[in-house]
Amino acid sequence: MTLRLGDLAPDFNAATTQGLIDFHSWKTDSWAVLFSHPKDFTPVCTTELGYAAGLAEQFAARNVKAIGLSVDSVTDHLSWAVDIAETQGHAVNFPMIGDPDRVVADLYDMIHPNANDTLTVRSVFVIDPANKIRLTLTYPASTGRNFDEILRVIDSLQLTDTYKVATPVNWTNGDDVIIIPAIDNDQAAQMFPDGWDEQRPYLRVVPQPS
Repeated sequence: MTLRLGDLAPDFNAATTQGLIDFHSWKTDSWAVLFSHPKDFTPVCTTELGYAAGLAEQFAARNVKAIGLSVDSVTDHLSWAVDIAETQGHAVNFPMIGDPDRVVADLYDMIHPNANDTLTVRSVFVIDPANKIRLTLTYPASTGRNFDEILRVIDSLQLTDTYKVATPVNWTNGDDVIIIPAIDNDQAAQMFPDGWDEQRPYLRVVPQPS
């Protein structure tokens, strides 16, 4: 199943390190970052889960819940969590889905046979409170993810959902933004009474609204 931006994120029931969950009910009214890792007790995955655990306060400030997955069992996840806490300095504080039967992995197309026909790739799905998929990323097994980039995109999504702006290249929270082309200058003047830098008619730069 190929999932695209704007699609409804498939619901599922699964065993996790924090008990059985129904995904949509578990994330009710929250954003979610659902990410898969190829295998427990592997080095890159260990660093990723430790780093993600260290972002707990930043996730909470954005109303985001994190949840991980691999095709290993919950029992293996719980054993591995000890290693993660000891080596990375952060205990895993979000659910880790045990998916040995690949039910959720197949639902979210996390198995890419030409890369590996048994292990999940490093998939990332950012899902909004309406359960719509807003971001998809796929990394190779050998490359650890950039969770700071995932937070950056969530900041952009939450900002642009609220205001009629888009975020430019390499934008980070607090930088200038761009008025979207669908807003004409008369509308823009009402929304941004302090004005903007019109570099081109289609490129109107304005301080980030708060």
